[in-house]
Amino acid sequence: MTPPLLSAPLLSAPLLSVRDLTVTFRAEGRTQAAVDRVGFDVAAGEVLGIVGESGSGKSVTALAVMGLLPANGRVASGEILFEGTDLLRLPARKMRDLRGRRIGMIFQEPMTSLNPVFTIGDQIVETIVHHERLGRRAARERAVDMLARVGIPSARRRLDDYPHQMSGGMRQRVMIAMALACSPRLLLADEPTTALDVTIQAQLLDLLNDLRREFGMAVVVITHNMGVIAEFADRVAVFYAGRVAEEAPVEPLFDRPAHPYTRGLLASTPRLDADAERLVTIPGAMPNIAAPPPGCRFAPRCGVKVEACEADRPPLVAVGDGHRAACIRAGEAAA
Repeated sequence: MTPPLLSAPLLSAPLLSVRDLTVTFRAEGRTQAAVDRVGFDVAAGEVLGIVGESGSGKSVTALAVMGLLPANGRVASGEILFEGTDLLRLPARKMRDLRGRRIGMIFQEPMTSLNPVFTIGDQIVETIVHHERLGRRAARERAVDMLARVGIPSARRRLDDYPHQMSGGMRQRVMIAMALACSPRLLLADEPTTALDVTIQAQLLDLLNDLRREFGMAVVVITHNMGVIAEFADRVAVFYAGRVAEEAPVEPLFDRPAHPYTRGLLASTPRLDADAERLVTIPGAMPNIAAPPPGCRFAPRCGVKVEACEADRPPLVAVGDGHRAACIRAGEAAA
């Protein structure tokens, strides 16, 4: 079994513990693994950042936690423990009760996640009525309060607006209000700043940080933006082709990346303190999950690979305090 990620000592049992998770999809008569034996822990009140290219398994992992995989996807193996309960063994009814009340989620694209034929208020009130058993009048008052908390002006009036009447940043704030309406202990934020300009991105990250402290919740933020990770996360898991390439607290990851893929991601990120005419790019493309390469999945794109890289799957090895990388040359990089 793959050991859990993010193994820094915890004062108590983790709030969320994903163990040896494999998620497969059935397509064109074949079964393909989009997530391959992934594991990580999230403690109460902390922020875990999951970063990687599109197709690396980030969103699929979040959907597996929420029990929202599409019809052709399934969890083939592993455990998803939330507050000590394996979510994969819960009946559908109990999972529906937990989803939205104890675990909230901000989906990647608010325009497609919000129902265009219902008002903002109807959609938030429905969540509160279902989980909190409040009357509609009391639920509506809570919805107004949540919209005000996430920074939407004239919240009572905007409650009767439809999604198309709001800007992208405002729709994202509505998604946050809906996700937090029942004060969950865990929030999954899937690309919460995608397609927003940098000013709105910064405002949303500040908002999420303030709400995290107010509600005392843990957050898993999924992104391909290393700037979001640096600004918001406490610890990081770097995904590549359905596996974990590296995991570490934020500062060691940025100061001493041990996996060639992580170094490539950081080198391709613009920096204000560097005068570079061109950004570094990672050659090649993500492998096809239907026919992944043997051994290390990053080997075909890696500039420091050796013959052994293509033979066996590299284990996560310790390169520092709470810092591990799935690379047989990780020790050299750390040194």
